[in-house]
Amino acid sequence: MTSQSYRYLIVGAGLAGAAAAEGIRQVDQQGRILLVGAETDLPYDRPPLSKQLWTGGKTVAEIVLHDEMFYKTSAVDLRLGTKVAQIDAAAHTIRDSEGNVYGYERLLLATGGAPRRLSIPGGDLDGISYYRTLHDYRALRGAAGEGKSALVVGGGFIGSEMAASLRTNKLAVTMIFPSPWLVSRVFPESLGRYLTEQYRAKGVEVLDGDVPLSIRRDGGGYLTRTRAGREVRTDLVVAGIGITPNISLAESAGLSTGNGVIVNEFLQTSAPDIYAAGDIALFPAAGFGPRRMEHWDNAVSQGKHAGRNMAGAREPFTYIPFFFSDLFEFGYEAVGDIDSRLTTFADWQEENRTGVVYYLDGDRLRGAMMCNVWGKVDEARALIQKAQPVSAASLRGAIQ
Repeated sequence: MTSQSYRYLIVGAGLAGAAAAEGIRQVDQQGRILLVGAETDLPYDRPPLSKQLWTGGKTVAEIVLHDEMFYKTSAVDLRLGTKVAQIDAAAHTIRDSEGNVYGYERLLLATGGAPRRLSIPGGDLDGISYYRTLHDYRALRGAAGEGKSALVVGGGFIGSEMAASLRTNKLAVTMIFPSPWLVSRVFPESLGRYLTEQYRAKGVEVLDGDVPLSIRRDGGGYLTRTRAGREVRTDLVVAGIGITPNISLAESAGLSTGNGVIVNEFLQTSAPDIYAAGDIALFPAAGFGPRRMEHWDNAVSQGKHAGRNMAGAREPFTYIPFFFSDLFEFGYEAVGDIDSRLTTFADWQEENRTGVVYYLDGDRLRGAMMCNVWGKVDEARALIQKAQPVSAASLRGAIQ
């Protein structure tokens, strides 16, 4: 067992954790940093796992954020493949699963989330891919040969991206999800139904309004029975039904939690020397109220911001993150509150859904989704931040 002390200790070697190390170094070039992560891979970009790695847009080497030399020259000690078992907030120490103890002056929790699992008979069968990590990508890529078949459970962000990527790689793909159209929490009905039919036109069998009831082994593959009485035989099963924030460490340390780790505008938790960023942070978004975001831009921007504040910058986090996706030929960038329960106004070309979908709460613009329109996130963010009364007529042509 070892016992060492650091000025800065980051738990979670993902996007937010790596960005925090960069943020610290913008303010403090000297203080010792320890970056601890449960995965064995160097910190990497997560979005390509369900997009560019399957389409040929990027290689595994290209999604790694920094090589080992970066961390050495930045005086960041890496402890990969290491799980943190306990935080003692009073003593300012952590203990890993091997019993090693590390002291800190400032601590960041960037522990991300764990995939939700299917709570049905067979949901724990070996080989079902609860897709989340680079390790998961390698395993699925090795099994997903051309001509294989796959059932994708879930019609949200990950499910829709994985179904498109697997189909692009010439697998026979079936999707199953309980809602009447794809990504129903985000897409308004007209867009959601349009994209659902586009998936069918690409050869994806879409079982909307249905859920799996059981999964069992069937020869070398799987047999899934559904609520509607269907039997689906596939070589692979991929589940993308969301994540649960990894807040158990925060809870055991006595930090305030809810749907995430509660932080203030400086990304500090209820223990002022402990910060949180990324998927786990429940933060007070200006103009939106408390929210937690599970997207790339939030992890990067919030991680870097937390790092700067750990090093003494003391800057409130007021940035509105954006997110993006690619679904066959349809792609989008979105910013703000993108919730299909809000009133939506589509300023687009009806035949191909190219344009902007605005999300309104009364006469207040809450969010915007740019569909096959690129490089307009800053314009959309500025419109939202104006917080002025708007109407469909005033929004027409506002972003082009």
